[in-house]
Amino acid sequence: MKKGIHPEYKKAKITCGCGNVIETRTTVGDLTVEICSACHPFFTGKQKLVDTAGRVDKFKARMEQAEKLKKANQPKKSNTAKAKQVENLDEKVEKIKKELEKEEVEIKPEDSAKEAAQDENTANK
Repeated sequence: MKKGIHPEYKKAKITCGCGNVIETRTTVGDLTVEICSACHPFFTGKQKLVDTAGRVDKFKARMEQAEKLKKANQPKKSNTAKAKQVENLDEKVEKIKKELEKEEVEIKPEDSAKEAAQDENTANK
């Protein structure tokens, strides 16, 4: 090996987010990592969610906001307007019934025979 062209190779500590410390040699120096063999699901067989940047929480917050906006943008069903229309129609029907009860229609037998004859004449033409 040529002297003076290679970086310095020294002892270093690798510190994991779970607290595990590994001593090794490196040219960089001390390192910090998020996952090591002591906490990785492949080696432990346990599922563990490491979210250092808060991405999952941000995603959940956005989804909740989207749901709120969907509910706010949906048109509200107004049953009160329909109920008022039904009440108005009921009142009109009652008024018509009362008017019909007050009206007395007299039909004479002679008038009905004349009307029948006129209907026949118009139908024949």
